[in-house]
Formats: sequence, C-alpha cells, structure tokens
Amino acid sequence: MDDEKIIGLYFERDESAIYETAEKYGNYLYKIAFNILSDNEDSEESLNDTYMSAWNTIPPEKPKIFSAFLSRLTRNISLNKRRNNIAKKRGGGEAEIAFEEIEECVPSESSPVHEAETKELAEMISEYLKKLPKTERQVFVCRYYYLDSLSDISERFGFSRSKIASMLHRTRKKLLSHLEKEGAAYER
Repeated sequence: MDDEKIIGLYFERDESAIYETAEKYGNYLYKIAFNILSDNEDSEESLNDTYMSAWNTIPPEKPKIFSAFLSRLTRNISLNKRRNNIAKKRGGGEAEIAFEEIEECVPSESSPVHEAETKELAEMISEYLKKLPKTERQVFVCRYYYLDSLSDISERFGFSRSKIASMLHRTRKKLLSHLEKEGAAYER
C-alpha cells in the first residue's frame, strides 16, 4: 500500500493503518531501533511506541515523507529509551561507540538554555553535509543518524571496514574545522 493510502487510514482513524505501517516499514524501523538499543525486546517496544506515536500525531499532522517521519519517531523514542537504560546501567554497543566518535564535534549536553544553539548547530551540520560528496554524506548519516555498525556500512557501500573508519574520521575532522570556522566549536 502506498504512503498516501496509509496516511489516509490514519485520518479515517482506521486501526489497519498501524498494520499497514508495520507491514511496509517494520523491518526498516526495527533496524533503526536495534542499532540504537542493541536489544530485541527494547527494539520491539520502541516500534510499538512509534506506531502509537504515529497514531496520536496523525491527524492533525500530515507527514510529507512518511518514511522520514516514522524514522524520526523511532530514532527519538529509541534514544530516549537508551538514555533511560543507561541511567539504570552502563552499556556499550554500536550506539556508544558512534556517540563517542562524534562527541568531539558536537557537545552532548542538552538543556533548555542550549536549545537555540542546538538548532543553529544542527543547521550548520546540515549545511556542511549538503556540501559533502554523496557517498561520504550517506556513510556519515548511516553511522551517526542510523547508528549502523562499521561492518554494516562497509557491506552496504562495498568498502573495507578500515576505509569506512578512515572516511568517517576525515569527515569528522572536516566537520570540526567547519564548526570552528563558523564559531560553533566548543572547548572539551
């Protein structure tokens, strides 16, 4: 079923909208959740929360790109669940490694005081990413948005794991330099 029809089901308050969403995007959303949480049960719970959030948000919101809307919901829900899990116990996994890699460029502190700066920083990063060659941009997004493992990324793009690691390292260095030029880098 195409996205417009699925969104139409949400507007009609037809519960089959959730089934159709799960059929079309379940595997995609599960991968996002699992990359962040590294736990089957938590990932399934995040998916259920995603479907509930979509149900509660549509209407009135009508997503322009349904897959992006769902991936954003899943990512945010999974990150919140991850933060809660880490508060209970310390853990490792791909998400921790990816966050450690990118933290040299982006401060991890978030509070109401930093909301405006965070939005501005996100816009600077977005502008920087738009200027990257397509493959570098896709690799960066796979690693730091979807939190894919280096192995998964290397398999997807056909590069060695070390080439992916090197590409990400260079991209982070260039990002840090870009942010410093824009006056957005911070002292560690």
